[in-house]
Parts: sequence; C-alpha cells; structure tokens
Amino acid sequence: MHTSERLYYSDSFLKTFTGTVTDIRELAGSNGAPIWQLSLNRTAFYPTSGGQPFDTGQLTATLRDGTTLKVPVEQVEEDEQDAVWHFLREPLAVGTHVEGQIDWERRFDRMQQHTGQHLLSAVFSKELQAPTISFHLGEDSSTIDLAGGPLAHHSLERVERIANEIIGEDRPVTTCYVSRVEAESMLAAGELRKLPDRPGTIRLIDIADYDKNACGGTHVRSTGQIGGLLIRTVEKVSRGVRVEFVCGLRAVRAARADFAILREASVLLSTGAKELAPTVGRLLTEGKENAKERQKLREELAVYHASKLAMEEPIENGVRMVARSWKDRDRDYVKLLASRTAAAAPRTVVVFSATNADPVQAFVARSSDLAFNCGQILREALASLGLRGGGSAEFAQGEVPAKQEASLRGAVCDAISGAVADGQKEK
Repeated sequence: MHTSERLYYSDSFLKTFTGTVTDIRELAGSNGAPIWQLSLNRTAFYPTSGGQPFDTGQLTATLRDGTTLKVPVEQVEEDEQDAVWHFLREPLAVGTHVEGQIDWERRFDRMQQHTGQHLLSAVFSKELQAPTISFHLGEDSSTIDLAGGPLAHHSLERVERIANEIIGEDRPVTTCYVSRVEAESMLAAGELRKLPDRPGTIRLIDIADYDKNACGGTHVRSTGQIGGLLIRTVEKVSRGVRVEFVCGLRAVRAARADFAILREASVLLSTGAKELAPTVGRLLTEGKENAKERQKLREELAVYHASKLAMEEPIENGVRMVARSWKDRDRDYVKLLASRTAAAAPRTVVVFSATNADPVQAFVARSSDLAFNCGQILREALASLGLRGGGSAEFAQGEVPAKQEASLRGAVCDAISGAVADGQKEK
C-alpha cells in the first residue's frame, strides 16, 4: 500500500495540486450506485481527523483519448496505513495523472474555525484553568467541551474579549516539527498545552507568544485571518461544560441572523430591541396571570355545567346515569367535567367521551356514595375490545378508536347498571 504525501501539512493555503492515482477500490453505495475510493501519491485534500471534517473539491484527469474528466470529491478519509482515500462517483485507473482542486471557501472556513478553537482553548486554559477535553467542528457552529464546573457570564465575556484582542494583534501562526522526546519535555515544562498519545515526530501549531499545541489539521497563517470569534451558547454536559462558538464569516452570519430575529420580534411586539427583554418578561407575567384566571373560570364553568347535567338526569334503578360525548370540548375539560359531574349529586355515574380526536378519550366516574369500581369496569370493557386502560375506584380513563366508542359506552353503562343492581340485592 502506497502512503500519500500530505501537502496540506506544509501549505494549508494550497488550492490546487497534481498527483497520480496509486490505488482504487469499489464500495457499495447507499442507493445501489457504486462509490469509488481512490488513493493518490500526493494530496492536498484533508481527511476527517481530530475533530476537523474532510475537504471537498474535484479531480480533473485527461484520459488516453484526450477526454477531460472532472470528478467531484465528496468525502476524504485516512486509514491505518496512512493512505488518504478520496470518495468519487466515477473510477479512475491506477497511474492516471490528475489535478486536484480544493473547495477553497469550505477549506478556509474550516481553517478559521480550527485555529479559532486553538486560540479559544488556550485562553480558557490560561485564564480559567479549564482544559479542553474534545472539539467538534460542525457545518454551522463548533463546540469545545471543557473540564470543570459552570462558567460565570463575566468570565465568558473576558475569555471572548481576550481571544478577539489576540485576533486583532494578528499574531503569526506557524508550524514546526519536534521529536516525541522533545515534545514530552516541552509538555513537562508547561510550554505545550496538549500532547497526543502517538509515537514519532510531532507536528506543533504555534500561536506566537501564546500557545503551542500538537495538531495535524489545517490552520490560518495569522490570528487576524480568524476574523473574529463569538461565543454563542454554554451548556452543561456529562464531562463538564460545552461551549459553542463561531469564527470569521460564520460569526458575521450568526450576528446578522440574531439581529433579524430581534428585529422581527421587535416589530411583532411593537417595541425597540433594547426594550425587548422587559417587554417579553411583562408579557410572560401577564400570560401566567391570565392562565390562572382562565383556569379559575374553567373550574367555575365545569361546576356550573356539571350541576346542570346532573339535574337533567333522574335516578333510575338506584343510579343517576349521565352519558355524553363531546366533540367541541378538549380532553382536559371533559375530564374535569366528568369529575365535577360525579360530585354534583348523589347516586351519580358519569360516562363521558371526548371525540374531538381519534382515538377517543373515555372517562368513567362515580359519586362517593356508590360502591362499584370504575377502574375495573372500564378495564374489563376495554379488554373485551383488545384495548387497555383503567384507573381508581372513583375515576378511570382510557382510549378507544372512534368507531368503537359507542360499543364501549354501551358496555360500560351495562356493567355499571349490573354492579348497582347487585349492590342493591346484597343490601
């Protein structure tokens, strides 16, 4: 197996290069179409590694018949033999000479985010003694996980300010190589922030007079090219704290999107952006108060409604049977109404259905002076239909398909009538 010379190690700004196909293999694609993995003797395409995603772009080859073939590079990976594999939809024969072209906009964005991560991790380490555990570079934003507890807001602002001051100073970002022994000595002396557990020569990224860190990724040439850094969110995770951030044009886009949201919210609430927070706070307070008032009115309505329903039904054979279905009421209200109706008059049984959705919600309730078990009756009626449900002796509920609601209601009413009759016999 031929290893690939990795041109991005020496020049992250290399946009085009030439190389030769050294190996090719076919994979099965997800939709049945084949995927080809192609290895080159030299490449500027960065493979997924160390939290940084792969480059994309295209390979251009001139075939034997003079035809020019342009093939997009959709993904890049490395293997344990140090070969870099380029994922293509078209095969190229071994020995074919190609010209590679990197998707520069994507590459430079990743370089900004990755170098920004180095800087941000260094500031967190120096200022707050919070080491970085892991790093992820996403399509829209990036994150670092820090060891330690919660971070105060003023500490985050200080870290962000220091990082942007160093960006504004446009410090050189350089690359050098040292032996493993030398790297270990630098780590012990506190000159190196982190060292991976791998043998051989170690590649170091040096932010002048601030940070040295072992890394095999692509980086900008100076901190000024990071273009600004914005901390977005902070959340607690199992191993510590996760910090989301964006750099360069991502920070500009994020700020613009945030401003658009603020402007839209301000228009909807007829207030300025500076008054938005207190306005929302006031509306939330009013909303909670209104919700309490609505619940109070709902309770009062249910009590009145329940009394009216109980008065409409006489006691027959020792029980007042109130059976209704409600299509224009939500389930919570029908449940409340069932409970209040059962308590509105003696010897009262309620069999209600909320039919505003399918499946239907069924409720069975009784007044406290009756002795049968609502939960058992409803559970058995549902079981006869292959369904499940139940509840307590005085209140039960369950779901039933709309087409079986009438059958369930009839079975429950019959079972209740039988239970009441049996209770009267025992007396």
